[in-house]
Amino acid sequence: MPTISISHTIHLKSTRFDRFIMEENAKKKFAHLGKAGTIYHFDYAPEVLETFQNQHPGNDYWVKFNAPEFTTLCPITGQPDFATIYISYIPGELMVESKSLKLYLFSFRNHGDFHEDCVNIIMKDLIRLINPKYIEVWGKFTPRGGISIDPYCNYGQPGTKFETMADYRMMNHDLYPEKIDNR
Repeated sequence: MPTISISHTIHLKSTRFDRFIMEENAKKKFAHLGKAGTIYHFDYAPEVLETFQNQHPGNDYWVKFNAPEFTTLCPITGQPDFATIYISYIPGELMVESKSLKLYLFSFRNHGDFHEDCVNIIMKDLIRLINPKYIEVWGKFTPRGGISIDPYCNYGQPGTKFETMADYRMMNHDLYPEKIDNR
């Protein structure tokens, strides 16, 4: 049977306590998370985005968000456009808080932009906010007028392996497209 040293046990308890303190402090810090009376912005509102410290900045790992109820307006006709937005990133020092991201994506509801603009705006806002090592945003819009548009954009920090990764993923991101039978 493996043995655990007393110092290891103390470290584990200390780590749990530290996480508890960080979580309590985080609750006080966030304007939206855990609060009643959420305010929904009906036009583009990047100021609602919030961050928190990455607890594992030395590790490279993926954080993925899928937003299947994204809506925006066509800037020409004013008609609604619907999409699933996929956001995947490898965090650096900061991470985006998920409720604030939800409110941010909701703020596109009455915002008029082309599909390609929406995914690029989302990516650029997140780059400014959290400075990820790598990020990609893919919008899978439902058809209007018999055609669907699926814009994809990505970014890797310049001068790092993530810049090379971004180039590779851009050139190869859709070599094996999925079967589209749900739109």
